[in-house]
Amino acid sequence: MVDDDVLNGRLLAAGVRSEGHRTFQATSGEAALDILATSPVDVVLLDILMPGLDGFGVLEFMMADPALSRVPVVVVSGIEGTANIARCIELGAEDFLPKPADRLILRARLTAALRKVRIAQMEQRRVHEVFSRFLPETVVAQVLAEHQDDLRIGARELTCTVMFNDLRGFTTFAESRSAEQVIEVLNEYLTVMSDVVLEHGGTLVSYLGDGMMSVFGAPVETPDHADQAVAAAREMCGARLRDLNLRLERLGLLQGFRLGVGMASGPVMSGNVGSPRRMEYAAVGDTTNTAARVESLTKEVGLPVLMTEETVGFLTSERASVSYVDELSLRGREHPVRLWTLSDVAAVPP
Repeated sequence: MVDDDVLNGRLLAAGVRSEGHRTFQATSGEAALDILATSPVDVVLLDILMPGLDGFGVLEFMMADPALSRVPVVVVSGIEGTANIARCIELGAEDFLPKPADRLILRARLTAALRKVRIAQMEQRRVHEVFSRFLPETVVAQVLAEHQDDLRIGARELTCTVMFNDLRGFTTFAESRSAEQVIEVLNEYLTVMSDVVLEHGGTLVSYLGDGMMSVFGAPVETPDHADQAVAAAREMCGARLRDLNLRLERLGLLQGFRLGVGMASGPVMSGNVGSPRRMEYAAVGDTTNTAARVESLTKEVGLPVLMTEETVGFLTSERASVSYVDELSLRGREHPVRLWTLSDVAAVPP
């Protein structure tokens, strides 16, 4: 409640509290902004004619603030003139009620405003849930703030590390198992490796049968994207793969799966792609193509992890854990590419 008339403000607040709502009271525009800055408010009932910062000024300030612009404002004022009422609406007010406000009409306006707030909160939770499926929880809030709770992530060119990983031995396993077992094991593998990506700050881009594509450093830029990716690759090929194989052995599904991980770093074009009926996040470009081709080489050279020299160049904390492999040719590349591996991840038979 924002009203410089203390008595009128108390009467208004009493009526609102009688409907089961909690209220804050401010006797000036400045005091109202202080409350809005420190306390969660669902609806503002705002007078216009006040000394100092008047109601118009409060509306202008709120509409200029991304967070406050979503708070419904119902103007309750004795100001006269169609032009003034129109100005309130143009500045973002939901409605205008003349003083003294009719209690039944006020209740209806307040209920409508609160309904809008609840719908917005439900939508925000839905969007948060959608982003949480492929973004680490630590960056969901930042992405939502940048995109105003929009499900679409705008196109940007970012420097990041792209990772592809592929489960080795799964095709043979699937040939002799029931559909139920195949899907159960596949989901177990994808869950385990997805958790690793998210825990290390990566973004899940897509599932590719028994493989995955992830990106580190997008859609939110991070300077240590290469270190995040390398740490994730180590955990994937080490503890997580070992635990997965042990669980499958206890279930009588012993297979001894292996894993191939390929990484490349550089510029990618990231953002939502698709049609209005189906939209997904993507990170495309030469870096992505290179990462996919590097992953395919892990099987040939018998190393579970391979990365380009560009990825090594971005490393800081993980720099001492990599070792040079060789210059190898990639499909579609005119010149060989210098590749590196993780020294502390054991080689596997091709």
